[in-house]
Amino acid sequence: MLNFHSKAGNEKEEGLAAARTIQRECREGKAEFLFLDLTSLNSVRTFVDTFKGKALPLHLLVNNAGTMLVPERQTEDGFEFHFSLNYLGHFLLTNLLLDLLKRSGRPRCCSRIVNMSSATHYAGVIHMDDLNRRKCYSSHGAYAQSKLALVLFTYYLQEQMTAKGFSVIVNAVDPGMVDTALYDNLWSLAQALKKPFAKTLFRTPTEGASIIMYAAAAAEMEGVGGCYLYNGEKRQSAQDSYDSELQAELWKKSCELAGLHKA
Repeated sequence: MLNFHSKAGNEKEEGLAAARTIQRECREGKAEFLFLDLTSLNSVRTFVDTFKGKALPLHLLVNNAGTMLVPERQTEDGFEFHFSLNYLGHFLLTNLLLDLLKRSGRPRCCSRIVNMSSATHYAGVIHMDDLNRRKCYSSHGAYAQSKLALVLFTYYLQEQMTAKGFSVIVNAVDPGMVDTALYDNLWSLAQALKKPFAKTLFRTPTEGASIIMYAAAAAEMEGVGGCYLYNGEKRQSAQDSYDSELQAELWKKSCELAGLHKA
């Protein structure tokens, strides 16, 4: 059996290096890097066409791309940057790959979708009339909204998969504070204060990845979806994330924004 590992990202050299490392350490199968810019809906569609052209199954999708606390800016499609990169790009990507995930999953061997959220989602507020935060911009508010949107998306999609009998599980994961480039946008004083505590308060990227892999591969998570996981444990997410009407409203609006003709 050939195992095919596809890593998608917008940092080509880093992605190619990661694919080579996977290939070297996992001698069975094949690893490949495919370019994907989640701030561009056109790039998402191009990536999906390329991946589907390989005629491969898809058993695992980890929606891990993200940015945090960037100054106000818009993507080429006119969306607020956090909303587009952290949420809407993943929403479109997942929906366009959903047919493959459905076909690849089977009872007692479900396909898995892992959405990367954050404890910041507890402070998130979904502004359905201003998802792009144009009325009053706050980088923290935009980031928190995007992470809450991912949890709402997780629960709504799992409800759909369960209701329709598909062997696909969807979970949201909070890896905690991980010492990555995600914190590069902190203002200079905060950066200086962060450095002395990074080794004690922050997880290493490897430790952060192990938490993601629990949702992605742990045997005890087989068939278990619709969860918010922190440190490999189920936790209650924000109260608003369980609002079924808000879930449905955000889903419908996201379909419109992403150009998906379904509700």
